[in-house]
Amino acid sequence: MPSQVRYNRSLDWVTVGLYALMVLLGWVSVYAASYSPDAPPLGAGLSFSELMAFNWFKQVLWIGTAVVLIVVLVVVDYKAYDTFAFVLYGIMIALLIITPFIARPIAGSRSWLELGPVRLQPAEFAKFITALAVSRYMAGINLRQQNWRDQLVLAGLTLLPPALIIAANETGQALVFAAFLLAYFREGMSPLILIILAAAAVILILALLVPKIWLFGAFTVVLALVFVFNPKVFRHHLPLSLSVWAVVIGMVFGVDFFFNNVLQPHQRKRIEVLINPSADPLGVGWNVTQSKIAIGSGGLVGKGFLEGTQTKFDFVPEQSTDFIFCTVGEEWGWLGTATVIILFMTLLARIVFVAERQKSVFGRTYGYCVASIIFFHFCINIGMTIGLAPVVGIPLPFFSYGGSSLWSFTVLLFILLAIDAYRKQDLVR
Repeated sequence: MPSQVRYNRSLDWVTVGLYALMVLLGWVSVYAASYSPDAPPLGAGLSFSELMAFNWFKQVLWIGTAVVLIVVLVVVDYKAYDTFAFVLYGIMIALLIITPFIARPIAGSRSWLELGPVRLQPAEFAKFITALAVSRYMAGINLRQQNWRDQLVLAGLTLLPPALIIAANETGQALVFAAFLLAYFREGMSPLILIILAAAAVILILALLVPKIWLFGAFTVVLALVFVFNPKVFRHHLPLSLSVWAVVIGMVFGVDFFFNNVLQPHQRKRIEVLINPSADPLGVGWNVTQSKIAIGSGGLVGKGFLEGTQTKFDFVPEQSTDFIFCTVGEEWGWLGTATVIILFMTLLARIVFVAERQKSVFGRTYGYCVASIIFFHFCINIGMTIGLAPVVGIPLPFFSYGGSSLWSFTVLLFILLAIDAYRKQDLVR
C-alpha cells in the first residue's frame, strides 16, 4: 500500500489532465462530424445495435476501453516495459509480417485485422513498441561514440517495421517512423545526419518543382564557385566533392523514375495535387479543397456547434478521422483551431519536460520518442488538412475517430507516465 501511495502522488497529473481534455474535445468533434439532424439527440431511445451505427457512440466505447488500458498501464510494474521491450518487438514484427496475408483489402490496404466487430491496425501499435525497443537498445549504447555497428543495429530496429508497413500499402503510417530521428538526435546522433536528410528532402522537392536542367546548372555552378574561392577543396577534397555532386545530380534526374515507377498512381496524384491544387479538384484534390473551404468558412469564432455546413452535409470525406481538424475549424473558427494547436504544443512541452527529468537513458529516450511521434502526427495531419502536406492517412492524436488510433496514443503516453512515476526510485537505485 505505501508504494502505491507514492506511485499515485508521483503520477504527472498535468499531463493526465491535458490528455483528458484533448480526448473530450476529440469526442465532441467526432460527434459534430458524424451528426445527423434527423437522428435523435445523443441516440435517445435507440437500441445498442442501432447506436453502434454512429461513430460518436463507438468512440465512447473506445474511450471507455482506453480508461481500462490506462489503469492496467499504471498498475503494471514499470520495469516490465524495459524487460519485455524486445519480446514485444518480436511479436509485433511477426504480426506485421502475417497481416498482409490474412487481412482483407480495405481502401486498397491490407493492414487491418478484424476480430469480430473490432478492427485493429497493427501499424498503429508498432510505433510505441518500436519506441520501447529502441529505447531499450539505446540504454546500453552511446551514440556519441559513433559506433557504426550500434548505429546499424539501431537503424535496423527502426526501419524494419516501416518496411513491413509499406508492404501492407500503408505508406503514411510508415512515414511516422522518421520521427525517431529527433529522439536519436537528443541522445547524441550526429547533426550531420539530420542535415543530409533535410538537404536530400529539399533537393527532391526542388526536382519536382523546378526544371531539371536548371538544377543541374545551379549545382554545377555552386561546385565551380567553391573550387574557385577555396582552392584547398579542389586540391584535397576533389574526389569527395565530385561524389557529392554526382549523388545530387543523380537524385535530381532520378526523381522522375522514382515518381513514375515506384510510387503508386494514387500517391503520384496526391503529390501532383499538393504541387498544383487545381490539377484534380473533383478527384484526389477534393478532400483538401473541401477541407480548406470548411476551415476558411469558420472565420474567427466559427459557425457554432453542429452548424457547420461542410461537415453536416458530408462534403469532406473522412471528416471523422483524418480530416477531423476541418470540423474544428468550421464550427469553432480560428479561436478553436488555435486552441487545439496550443493544447498540442503544451502537451509536447510537458512530455519533453517529463522526458528530461528521467534518471535513466531508457526513460528519457522513450519520452523523446513519444514527443516526436505525437509531433509528427500533429504537423502532418494539420498540414494535409490545409494543403501544406500530401494526404497520407495520418490521424490527429486523441481527436480522430478510431479505436486503434486512440488506444495506441493512450498506451504510448501512459507508458511514459508509468515510467515517470517511478523516477525517484530509479534515483535511489
